[in-house]
Amino acid sequence: MSVMCERTDAVFLSALGKGDRLHQQVLSALPLCPVTEDDLLHNPQFCKLLATLSQHVDRTGLTHHLRRDLEKAERELRSQRLGWLRVESVHRVLREIVQENRFSKGSSADAAEDKFFRTLEQCLMVGQCVKQMDVSEHHSGILGLTAERVTRQMPPEQDVAQMKQRLPSELLQHLKRKAVSILTYYQPEWENESEGLRSVKLSKLPELLDAEQKKAKSLAEKNRENATSLQRQTHAYLSELLKCMKTLQCLVLDLRLKAQKDLDRKKIEYFEAKCEIGLQKIRAEMLEVQLDTYTRDKIAAHRKITEKLKSELKTSEMDRQVVESKLKSFEIYGRDFQALAEEYSRLRQEIDTKSWALKEFST
Repeated sequence: MSVMCERTDAVFLSALGKGDRLHQQVLSALPLCPVTEDDLLHNPQFCKLLATLSQHVDRTGLTHHLRRDLEKAERELRSQRLGWLRVESVHRVLREIVQENRFSKGSSADAAEDKFFRTLEQCLMVGQCVKQMDVSEHHSGILGLTAERVTRQMPPEQDVAQMKQRLPSELLQHLKRKAVSILTYYQPEWENESEGLRSVKLSKLPELLDAEQKKAKSLAEKNRENATSLQRQTHAYLSELLKCMKTLQCLVLDLRLKAQKDLDRKKIEYFEAKCEIGLQKIRAEMLEVQLDTYTRDKIAAHRKITEKLKSELKTSEMDRQVVESKLKSFEIYGRDFQALAEEYSRLRQEIDTKSWALKEFST
């Protein structure tokens, strides 16, 4: 069974087409499906699934069986609506007739005509009350009223019969006035034309309105198609725009890195030059401080002092060498001489101390 299904799908797909043709057919068969050609190109199995599915559903996504049931239900609903609309239209026109008579009625109104409109208004009021009471059959009426008791408020049968006899002519005249007002609104230049020509154009008014309605529907359908196409084009445009933005971002990043490299190099050169200038300035300041601190006289005195210190250092070196030679000669005598030298040093120190104390006492 699965093998037969696969063969059937393969035959069907080969009949539909391949490549771009298959993608275009899927998009045209399912216009409400929010997919793009790129999605179908990146998902070929999903494209095949949609292509197979498009043979079992219509453009709105309904199966053929559901479409037939929906069309049947729509026909029944249209018939019910048409029946209700006829009754409701006649009822509203009759109410308009009553209201126009009430507001345009003068003091010199004909009694028979007044009786006609009064009977019509009473019948409409009773019919409306009965209709509202029929809505809730399982509940008690308002204030204990029933449809039968409300029906008793109908005018006498003779007045109702006379009203019904005159009602078609009144209804026709009122509808004719409304048609003339619609025609005048639709085509203002026809207002001053003759009655015969106006009647001829009134007979063509339904055709004109029907043509306008069909034109409006076709324009609405075209607008929906344009909206779907605009949505698809917008999605494609946004996708291309994102790609361009990514490319531009990469270019900007590369150029920014190159520019940053050159900028860093220039900054390094600038800081090196600035550092070198700072060092030169420090050297100049040091030289200036030295020039301010050491004058020519000071430098000459320092040179004399240096020469004197060098000569004294040289003399001290010679004395040191003499002392070292004597010490080396004293080392020959060994430890006994060392003990005598220490004793001599001690005695010498005591003599110095006592001499200092004697000098202090004498002072």
